[in-house]
Amino acid sequence: MSENTIRYLSCFAAALIFAPLLPGIINKVKAFFAGRRGPRLTQLYFDLAKLMKKECVISATSGGIIRFAPSVILIFTIASAALLPAGMTASPLGFSGDVLLFCYLLGMCRIMSILAALDTGSSFQGMGASREALFSALAEAALFAVLAFLAIFSDSLSLAGMLCGTGLNSFLDFTPLLLAVLAMFLILLAENCRVPFDDPETHLELTMIHEAMILDYAGPDLAAILYASALKLWIFAGFITSLLLPPGIFPVWGEIALSFAGILVTAVITGIVESSMARYRFLKVPPLLIAAVIMPLLAILFLFFFDGGIR
Repeated sequence: MSENTIRYLSCFAAALIFAPLLPGIINKVKAFFAGRRGPRLTQLYFDLAKLMKKECVISATSGGIIRFAPSVILIFTIASAALLPAGMTASPLGFSGDVLLFCYLLGMCRIMSILAALDTGSSFQGMGASREALFSALAEAALFAVLAFLAIFSDSLSLAGMLCGTGLNSFLDFTPLLLAVLAMFLILLAENCRVPFDDPETHLELTMIHEAMILDYAGPDLAAILYASALKLWIFAGFITSLLLPPGIFPVWGEIALSFAGILVTAVITGIVESSMARYRFLKVPPLLIAAVIMPLLAILFLFFFDGGIR
């Protein structure tokens, strides 16, 4: 086994272990700005351990999709994380065009969560699934726009080439890359159901989106959903961090440390955003996601007109 493979597996294992820390960091930051002590950083670990000791409850109206949906969502989320570079080290599973597989794995997670919500026969979960489908369609368009920019910017169709080979050749590269990072941060908030798109702490069913879709889950099924959500947050935070870190400047272990530090800083920034604004009304969410589509398109135009076109 090569040194790069060992380094990647170590970073990937660390990501799987520390992913539940991110929601704890966000909650701690929100509690700090609210003047409260807040839950402990490791609260999600205790919640997962408690849920694993309980039994699952399946709706009598279910057709069976809800039984295996949590396992599928968890497996596909881990598979999508395995394609991303970890610690600025390319995945041994990567290949040219793996970015499409990455998107489709995340898309299958969304499809399964929507189908499982509809399978329960609950009107609240159906309402949440409808909103989720609308917002995810716009977020997916923004994600593909960002990936199109990165494909042009890095001249690569692999995640490793896009994220580990994206260096700043001139000051003109900074502006389009910053637009892509801002768009990706909006996608992170939308895909992970954070403020201003959704409020994960809401208890009013009429305003729920993601939380409404998991009302019927309990026990290990709910634990799988919560862990997959934390890992998905880690995936998008790692994506943003890889865009901002210049490759080849720091030693290998320095890059790994900066990569993990960048993910934690992204969680802190997410907590600050959630502390400084409220959840948007549903009618204001689509324009914000459309702005996330426009920003990478502007970045592509910037490359063509100001930075010498396609590399």
